[in-house]
Amino acid sequence: MSQTGLRFTVSVGDLPAETFAVTRFHLSQSYSSLFTLDIDTVSERTALQASTLLERTAQLAIWQGDTPLRYVTGLITGLERGEYDGRKTTYRLTVRPPFWRSSLRQNFRHFQQQDIQSIIQRILDDNRVGDSAYLLDEAHPAREFCVQYGETDYEFLCRLLAEEGMFFYEEHARKGTRQMLVFCDRVVCLPDAFPLPFNPQPRSTTTECISQFRHSAQIRPAYVIAKDYTFKAPGWQARYRNDAASLNGQRNQYEVLDYPGRFKDEQHGRDFARYQTEGRRNDAEIASGSSNSPKLWPGARFTLTDHPADDLNREWQVTASELHGEQPQAMPGTRKEGTTLVNDFQVIPADKTWRPAPLLKPKVDGPQPAVVTGPEGEEIFCDEHGRVRVKFLWDRYHKANEDSSCWIRVSQPWAGAGFGHLAIPRVGQEVIVDFLNGDPDQPIIMGRTYHQNNRSPGSLPGTKTQTILRSKTYKGDGFNELRFEDMAGQEEIYIHAQRNKRIVILNDKDEQVEHDENRSVCNDQQFSVGRDRNKKIARDEILTIGRDRKEHIEQDVFVTIGRNEDRNILSQLREAVTGSHTVAIGENETIAIEGIQSVEAKTQLKTLTRDYMLQGTDRILIRGPAGSIIFDATGITINAPQINLRGNVSATGPAGNQVDAIKSAIQQGAPFVEECPLKEKEPQ
Repeated sequence: MSQTGLRFTVSVGDLPAETFAVTRFHLSQSYSSLFTLDIDTVSERTALQASTLLERTAQLAIWQGDTPLRYVTGLITGLERGEYDGRKTTYRLTVRPPFWRSSLRQNFRHFQQQDIQSIIQRILDDNRVGDSAYLLDEAHPAREFCVQYGETDYEFLCRLLAEEGMFFYEEHARKGTRQMLVFCDRVVCLPDAFPLPFNPQPRSTTTECISQFRHSAQIRPAYVIAKDYTFKAPGWQARYRNDAASLNGQRNQYEVLDYPGRFKDEQHGRDFARYQTEGRRNDAEIASGSSNSPKLWPGARFTLTDHPADDLNREWQVTASELHGEQPQAMPGTRKEGTTLVNDFQVIPADKTWRPAPLLKPKVDGPQPAVVTGPEGEEIFCDEHGRVRVKFLWDRYHKANEDSSCWIRVSQPWAGAGFGHLAIPRVGQEVIVDFLNGDPDQPIIMGRTYHQNNRSPGSLPGTKTQTILRSKTYKGDGFNELRFEDMAGQEEIYIHAQRNKRIVILNDKDEQVEHDENRSVCNDQQFSVGRDRNKKIARDEILTIGRDRKEHIEQDVFVTIGRNEDRNILSQLREAVTGSHTVAIGENETIAIEGIQSVEAKTQLKTLTRDYMLQGTDRILIRGPAGSIIFDATGITINAPQINLRGNVSATGPAGNQVDAIKSAIQQGAPFVEECPLKEKEPQ
């Protein structure tokens, strides 16, 4: 049956269409907010339960006769069962969009290297929001690390959208029942404007018009300066200023300094400053009014016509609306008043992009523990800046691996340009993570802690007097260690090197040992001195060498011995002197040789002394090129082809004839006879 006039209907899930009759409704919606639709109804059914209606889909339809003007679809999030008048029961249905579910889900999670659209889509999928669209014209680079920290999905997404200069609204299909959640970042992406006349005294509900229109302007911040810092470019100014395009005559002294600006690159810096300026001035110039048209919802644009103030006859963009409809005749027992529809709206000039004002970002209350992560089988995992990845205790979505978080900087006790202290947290260690300016997107490791499975070196509390610095061999069981023992009477500095120890000193090294020093080298030792070496030993030195000792001296050796020198050579002594050999002895020299002593002088052998004693216990042999002289127990035997004696000769003893002959030869200068009866006794 054909119907006429303005009317409202509501359908709920699979219930029959006639289950509810609408008596009134109120729809409140605006940019970047969740609409609320309250529908007052009556029904012949008296016992409809919340379990039957909650989370069911409800659709309000606004009709002009048989022509649908608008549909509003959402979930029933609230139900109030009212009075029963004997015929029908009143019900109030509270309807919200499917995206409203996101306001009930609080979470801790992070996103890595994802842009805003990817993050939005993930949240929509989590909340089962199907129909959505992206009308994006701005650049939105990926974020390195983005954390949802104790926020609801809705709060988190609204904050990100404000930072990125984006807004959302529900677009209701003019034809059909489809409804879509739209994300937009520029006004040029919005639908085209349609004309709507100004008529302060409308006489018909069928002719859509604007009956009231008020224009206003407000003083708002004139410009925004965004300032930040990134360790990857410490000299980068990281400062961006954005001035409002139009101030409407206000002063330009109203400055907003945003620090930290939460950007790490130029693209985000420029855009974030602009988005903030436009967001803080989103109501600097607005207009509001009333209309009987249900088509004025956020995201719609219209051209105002026929207004007496010609400057208002221009295109406007709807940012908010309050749509109120009454259909009292649906309530039994009421007067048959007509159906009414009033739309109170708010608009801004259509050539301006509305952006949400900045929202506060949650701050982390304080440091928190996390566990260092890395690839399977890896013990140390870091980048060129010494950053590591961690698994946060609140993270339910990422495994403990090389992708568990962004790269996180590690605070060191000392950090300079090419100098300082460096200790990379190992995989599996517990660290204490703090956040710069309380920003969950900027974690920084400030410390490390032991726990039940990662125990400290030593054995506490027994080793409580020890200060220990102990490392661990990479993919091994060894360690290097520096330990200080502070127990009274047992003070000690202990150094353990698992393999090598190298010390480089560019100038002097001074060591003072007040008592003993013990040094043990199990293998070889090499010692190199570039210039001089002075060694002073107050008492004794004992040197024991298991095998050979070799010394090479390029120039001279000077040895001064204050008292005696005792040398005990159990085998042979060989000395080779290329030049001369001079020995100066202040007193006596005694040489005791068990065997034979041989002295060979290639040129000449000289012995000079006041008193020379040559003594042999058995025999003395003097041999030259022409003969020999033998001293033995039988006497002296001279064996030579010729013997010449010069000077006086004195002889005593029983051998008179031979002595006389010798004396005669000496006096006459004649040689001894060549033939001698003793010749045959010459030793061979």
